[in-house]
Amino acid sequence: MRIAELRKLPNVEKLRIVETLRADLTSDESVIESPAWHEATLQETAEDYVAGRLVPLDWETARSELRSRFE
Repeated sequence: MRIAELRKLPNVEKLRIVETLRADLTSDESVIESPAWHEATLQETAEDYVAGRLVPLDWETARSELRSRFE
């Protein structure tokens, strides 16, 4: 599928493709090396959580909220 064809898809279908690609890419963690900024971002998120600045969501709720933004 070409990029131009992907751009024509409904957003919900684009999200399904992204989820499928992500699952495929992360099926073998040794293949992809995390970028250097990733550790810093994870640390910042952990600190925000401990300080009470973040409210955790379960994956189903988070995914539902994200999908509603793009539908």
